[in-house]
Amino acid sequence: MLRVLLLAVSVVAIARTELCKPDAQNAFKVRLSIKTALGDNAYAWDANEEYLFKAMVAFAMRKYSSKSTTQISNVLLCNVTDRVSFWFVVTDSSKDVTTVPGSEVEAAIRMNRNRINSAFLLSDKTLQFLKIASTLSPPVEPSTPVWLIVFGVVLSVIVAGIVFLVVAGIQQRKK
Repeated sequence: MLRVLLLAVSVVAIARTELCKPDAQNAFKVRLSIKTALGDNAYAWDANEEYLFKAMVAFAMRKYSSKSTTQISNVLLCNVTDRVSFWFVVTDSSKDVTTVPGSEVEAAIRMNRNRINSAFLLSDKTLQFLKIASTLSPPVEPSTPVWLIVFGVVLSVIVAGIVFLVVAGIQQRKK
C-alpha cells in the first residue's frame, strides 16, 4: 500500500514538473517592476507575495468560470527569478495532471486585471502578462463637459459674425 502511495505521489510530482516548463502550451510569463512602480516604497517579492499572486489567479479563475473548484494549489509558479519574473500554469482541479486551456486563463486574467493590479499596487506597465494583451484604460473624463465646449465655439462664431456685420455696416455708411 505504501509503495502504491509513493508511486502515485511521484507520478503526480513528475507530471507537475512537466507542466511547469517555460515553453509549455498553457504557461504564461509574468514580469513585475515593483521598484519602477513604487520607488522607495517598493516591497520585496517573497513567498507571501507568491501566495497572494496564486490566490489572485485562483480568484480570477473562479470569477470567470463561476465554478468554485479552482484552488490556490492549482496555480503553479515556475522559474521565479530574482528580478521577479516567472511562468505560471493553472491546473485542472479534477485532473491534477492537465492544465486549464490558455484561452480560459487569458480571459479570466483580462476580466480581473484591475483587481490583480491593485492587489500588488501596480499597473499594466509594471505588472506584465507577456502573452496577454493589456486591458484598455477607462476613458478620460475632461474637466469641462464636451457640450459646453461646443456651445462656446458656436457662440463665439455667432458673436464674431455679428461684430463683423456691424463693423462692415459702419464702414459702408461712412463711404
